[in-house]
Amino acid sequence: MTVSPRPLVAEEFSLFGDVVEALDDRIVDINQGTSQRFHDLARISIDSDGGRPLANIFRASPYPRPLTLTMMEKHPLGSQLFMPLQAHDYLVAVALPGPLVLAEDVNVFLARGHQGVNFHPGVWHHPLLVLVEQQDFIVIDRGGPGDNLVEAGLEKPVIVTLS
Repeated sequence: MTVSPRPLVAEEFSLFGDVVEALDDRIVDINQGTSQRFHDLARISIDSDGGRPLANIFRASPYPRPLTLTMMEKHPLGSQLFMPLQAHDYLVAVALPGPLVLAEDVNVFLARGHQGVNFHPGVWHHPLLVLVEQQDFIVIDRGGPGDNLVEAGLEKPVIVTLS
């Protein structure tokens, strides 16, 4: 199966999570007018059963080309937010929550370097798909007891075509 990425747009991505970006309609002036806060950009979700938020930096390298997706993962106990620290485009592969994930369920989006994503709990997604040699991301997710990582192989590969 072959797919082409489509632009990451909040409305199209809303079933999977939040698009995190600094938009003018979210600005709140703070600190006596010396700073601006882009307010309430993502719904961070951490279960109430001993979970706590973790702040991490992930450093990602690209997968070999042709880009072939053979697995997905999900986090059932909390959301997971990725915000790039460099302005490089990257890909986001997602599928709706469920007990299984199939190749035809996979959607691929092209995220611009100023856009982050916050996956809702249980949303299937591929690990980071960067397009440059190395890219860093702030990652906010759940720490604590319980199994918050489920990985599943796809029944057939998904090949992502890049222009």
